[in-house]
Amino acid sequence: MKNNQPVNNNQKTFKEGSNLVSTTDLNGVIEYVNKDFIEISGFSSEELIGQNHHIVRHPDMPEVAFLDLWSTVKSGKEWRGIVKNRCKDGGYYWVDAFVMPIIKDGVKVGYQSIRSKPSAKQIKKQSCFIVKCDEIRV
Repeated sequence: MKNNQPVNNNQKTFKEGSNLVSTTDLNGVIEYVNKDFIEISGFSSEELIGQNHHIVRHPDMPEVAFLDLWSTVKSGKEWRGIVKNRCKDGGYYWVDAFVMPIIKDGVKVGYQSIRSKPSAKQIKKQSCFIVKCDEIRV
């Protein structure tokens, strides 16, 4: 798994009601990002388009979460989870991610992710999960 570095403890937040949207091809290469996604991530659209989506993966997130995400969407189903993403400057932001296959003329052509602001309770629960996963890996 890609281990994006450097990281720091600077948490960024975004407004309630904002949606961070991206689309990728079938291999996870970014094809589209909206303004809210660009703003929170700190990357420009030029730095994101054409890159694998793991460019925003935070190393604190357990690999099993992404294995589950990809196996679910590749099977044609939708996936939802609380994810800690990495900003360009090494900071981080939490999202409630909803990922779904994009189907055109009956054929899966890519994936769309719509992310909203998670509640403090959702973040706390996911943070505890991350710690437990780290303990298991030791």
